[in-house]
Amino acid sequence: MHFLDFIRTKLWTLLIYIGLMLFTSLFFVVMHLPLYSIIFFNLIFLVAYTTLLLHEFSKKSSYYNNVLDELELLDQKYLLSEVISEPDFLEGRLLYTILKSTNKSMNDRIDYYQKLQSEYEEYIELWIHEIKTPIASAKLIAQNHRTPEIRSMDEEIDKINNFIEQVLFYSRSHLTEKDYIIKALSLKKIINTVIKKYSKTFISLPITLELNIPDYTIYSDSKWVEFMLSQIISNAVKYLDKPHKIISISAIEKENSIHLTIQDNGVGIPESDLRRVFDKGFTGENGRKYGKSTGIGLYLCHTLANKLGLSLSLTSTLSQGTTVTLIFPKSKMHLLES
Repeated sequence: MHFLDFIRTKLWTLLIYIGLMLFTSLFFVVMHLPLYSIIFFNLIFLVAYTTLLLHEFSKKSSYYNNVLDELELLDQKYLLSEVISEPDFLEGRLLYTILKSTNKSMNDRIDYYQKLQSEYEEYIELWIHEIKTPIASAKLIAQNHRTPEIRSMDEEIDKINNFIEQVLFYSRSHLTEKDYIIKALSLKKIINTVIKKYSKTFISLPITLELNIPDYTIYSDSKWVEFMLSQIISNAVKYLDKPHKIISISAIEKENSIHLTIQDNGVGIPESDLRRVFDKGFTGENGRKYGKSTGIGLYLCHTLANKLGLSLSLTSTLSQGTTVTLIFPKSKMHLLES
């Protein structure tokens, strides 16, 4: 709060005061009072008025500057009313009361929508667990009747199961901090688990799988890592267009990290789309051309990788293929630093 801004708010008061001073002085002249008496009288009132202005400015500027400082320090600006004190002047108390009232109204609204969101998430999770029962039954039936048509249906059931799993992980992605257990994991074991899940797809297409995974130890949550790898491999499978389809999975050890690379020889991604592949809902040119993309898989992978302290990157050349690299730290120290 600047003094000139404060004076501008007092402009009418100042004009009225000057008018009264002039009128009073003129009245005293008419009354034939000595000049020194008129000057002395005006000086007393000028000093008194100036003192009151300076006192008011000091009080208000101190309070409002403190409010602005608190606002600047807050990451969540809406908490301002919780950290400022109630002032001892009228307009400040009115502002304080308004902020408290609006903050309470906003918090009530947030609580309402959080409750709705929580109920929705609970319903989604319940629905997913319920739908898994008929899917499991359908897979059991498909496995017991090995005709070409049933085998094809079995593959479609796997796709449905993958989409359902995607919905479940999406609904939990913002709660990752409460739903993961970081521990030492065998990268080779995790890769084998995910590959087993897609083994029938690899055989039926067919896809040549090239593996070079030493038995490295990584630190992460097995459930979330398996989900990310499943999404990456699923994406690779979707866009394989060569007669000789190849997916290569390899890992190398560097000084402080393990680099896992998943490479395919599919359609590739246009350069103009590369910077947006991790955006939520972005399907790009391939999604429009092939109609296979939801724009959620890579977004989820990127979100989960960030929350788990991992690094995820993607490079691609159109008509040659795509390479996705997932970098794991070799210790749990990254969790202490984040």
